[in-house]
Amino acid sequence: MVRAHSSSDPGISSEQQSYPVVIMRAGGGALTTDFTTLAEDLASHGYFVVGFDAPYRTRVVVFPDGRVVQRTSAENPETLPSADQVRLINKLLPMWTGDTQFVVDQLGRLNAADPSGRFTGRLDMRRIGMFGHSFGGATALQFCHDDSRCKAGIDIDGAPEGSVVRETLTQPFLFLLSDHGDLSAAEPRSVMAGIESIYDRLPNGRLLLFIRGANHFSFSDQILLKSHYLVGLLQLLQGGLDARRGLKITTAYVHTFFDVYLKGAPASLLDNLRQTCPEVVSPAN
Repeated sequence: MVRAHSSSDPGISSEQQSYPVVIMRAGGGALTTDFTTLAEDLASHGYFVVGFDAPYRTRVVVFPDGRVVQRTSAENPETLPSADQVRLINKLLPMWTGDTQFVVDQLGRLNAADPSGRFTGRLDMRRIGMFGHSFGGATALQFCHDDSRCKAGIDIDGAPEGSVVRETLTQPFLFLLSDHGDLSAAEPRSVMAGIESIYDRLPNGRLLLFIRGANHFSFSDQILLKSHYLVGLLQLLQGGLDARRGLKITTAYVHTFFDVYLKGAPASLLDNLRQTCPEVVSPAN
């Protein structure tokens, strides 16, 4: 269902001296490999893409020596009652954000003096972006709030959490959301209130977009890898966007947004996408 086009330990293109860096964070217990399509697309457009799994946060992590670390149910908000869920999310968000800051610190060290010489001076640490899905999207929001090294970010269908909801951001930011349909229910209304609180106070470079017919898994390889029964039910409930069409739209918006705000491409490229992606609508629509 998913055919990778990656190579192990490839050379770095000599076309440019250095390339922007995009941090990629899966949501909940999901694996970085669930976002292979997005990572490969970004890499093919001239980015270093750095995704990482974290012990006790990702569903399972295997260390180089073969040790296996699995996330416990106590670290999974989805298994808890709502009050305990909120407490755990408030505990986890600083950890996830700290993980991201640690990774960026390590990339800085690698860029300054890679022992192999391969990456020295090749990562443009002045142009760092981050995107994430679900809780990874919430992490992207909070990381960009906390760390000025983040120059642009994308939240893919993630409910915002943390101080960013109260204090917003200064960087360009894209919210790319599934089809929430009727927002009269309490939970989607609460999520949208948090998103709009941030969005309404963002400076230039803000986008808030919905993909008609998309569900929570339409943005990654998860839509192809999860149970066909689950995906079929979600498509029945939310309009049935074709799985590969959802991926095509997502990859186009992710790399184009970073092209504009990390590489200085014209903002009109984002407007032009609306002509080829009629499924994408803004709140005004």
